[in-house]
Amino acid sequence: MSTPTSPASVPLLDFDEILTQIGEFGRFQRRNYLLICLPVLFAAANSLSYVFTAGAPTYRCLVPACDSLEAPDYGADWVSIAVPGRWNKQGHFTPDTCYKFVENKTDLEIPSSEQCTADNFTTYTERCWQFVYDGCERTIVQEWGLQCQENLWKLAFVGTTHFAGLVVGTALSGYLADRFGRKHVFLDCIVFMALTGVGQALAWDYISFLVFVFLNAVGTSGVYPLAFIIGVEMVGPRKREMSSIVLNYFYAVGEALLGLAFFLPNWRNLQLVLSLPPLVCVGYFWLVPESVRWLLARDRREQAGTIIRKVAKVNRRDISVELMASFKQQELEAQGVTSEEIAADITLVEQKDDQIWVAVKQVLSSHILMGRYAIMLFVWAVNAIVYYGLSLNATSLSGNKYLNFTLVCLVEIPGYSLAWVFLRRLGRRWALSGSLLLCSVTCVASGFVTMAQSEWIWIGAFFKKSWICANWLVVSLFLIGKLGITSSFAVIYTYTAEMMPTVIRSGGVGVMSTFARFGAMLAPFVPLLASYYEPLPLLLFGATSLVAGLVSLLLPETFHKKLPDTVEEAIALGK
Repeated sequence: MSTPTSPASVPLLDFDEILTQIGEFGRFQRRNYLLICLPVLFAAANSLSYVFTAGAPTYRCLVPACDSLEAPDYGADWVSIAVPGRWNKQGHFTPDTCYKFVENKTDLEIPSSEQCTADNFTTYTERCWQFVYDGCERTIVQEWGLQCQENLWKLAFVGTTHFAGLVVGTALSGYLADRFGRKHVFLDCIVFMALTGVGQALAWDYISFLVFVFLNAVGTSGVYPLAFIIGVEMVGPRKREMSSIVLNYFYAVGEALLGLAFFLPNWRNLQLVLSLPPLVCVGYFWLVPESVRWLLARDRREQAGTIIRKVAKVNRRDISVELMASFKQQELEAQGVTSEEIAADITLVEQKDDQIWVAVKQVLSSHILMGRYAIMLFVWAVNAIVYYGLSLNATSLSGNKYLNFTLVCLVEIPGYSLAWVFLRRLGRRWALSGSLLLCSVTCVASGFVTMAQSEWIWIGAFFKKSWICANWLVVSLFLIGKLGITSSFAVIYTYTAEMMPTVIRSGGVGVMSTFARFGAMLAPFVPLLASYYEPLPLLLFGATSLVAGLVSLLLPETFHKKLPDTVEEAIALGK
């Protein structure tokens, strides 16, 4: 007498083949894809909100003998004689932030600009404790008295704390998503991001603000990677690159939303506007389904079958008799199992929890996969250092800082579009390499132009009469370099996901992204190299991008290949 078959014994269904029947990107996928993209807008904005909430506003010392106490003017004509500072080549004066000249006459009781002449001040300077700000921008600097040089490390430490939270959150969310499902961890990250963002806005001191920055980064770090995984796993092979690139459009627009800080100069109001709307995503619990690929990989085929039938119905597609029979067999077997078989299935589910670690051990024992993933780790780190390094250097662009920030973010959209074209025309390997090489060439060229300007060599002579033209060329090369590294970042997410087996795909992408965050921690220090040699940061960005672009050619091509479900299938890629 034969023993009834356990549900787990049914052969693993190939979801790529199922998608050819129910639609690779039908109405159901389009609706759900839009839903998972919306919280990415706010995740992107929260990931960079500290640039404005913890930014240093423009300020100088208050000069009681000259400033009006009711309405002091930051850019008054007399400032250069009352406050030390520096003049640039265009004749613009920038006053020091925390020092002023000692007054000659201290008996002036009524402040007046007419009293502010060079005779009223000595050449000696003194520290000040009251400040005049340019505009109405209010950040944690004014809130908790973080002005002047001795407090700059506190502002920088906000960014360090943020990246530390990203490191913890990226690794944690990836593992939890592989263990407990994409959907639930995705929703938990969104709600946690929103609540901790509100906590930031309500922080009562610097320490509490840091705590909430860290926790907010933990939540934020899981939103984009899990939205990416859910998006890739719900569509067919021909739509994967589209799903990943369009998601990046939302991310770029979300970053650019921070330009609205121009209209929300108070940091608390800005943080609340970025944090409260994601709370509506609680409704996603009933709207967004679990990843079918994850359910199939965990042998939850009955749940997967229910979702597949719903997808087919919404997409107005018919399911083949064979596929219907497969799910019907699963339901019948689930109804006919004995208590012994239920106990056996419980044991099997427990064993499934160990599948992740079994797959990790298989990866570690494979020289092929370890070599590939080592290359990917290096490329991820280079991407992070160059991407964030260029973003930090964007502050050197002249003009309105809110507009500049918005433009630097929006330039990522053509970068993502370039990645889309590269992915479709060149495949994954050449798309990654080509993007990195484009960044390398433009960064090196920008470094040479910078060097030419400072040393008056061959190209410097050409620009000697027009510094505006030289600056325009540097900015143009800078933006093209940012475009190239943005394209590379978009490609590497798709490429990495397609090289990972299903059982560790989310965790694998999380590990790569976590390693990249460690690289990002180095990015703020790279611009400091300019104090030794001005073009050195750009030349370093170009050199590392060049090496990463070349070694990436050693990776296998995954274009139009079936997503590997097992470690063996991952090893077979490229053979």
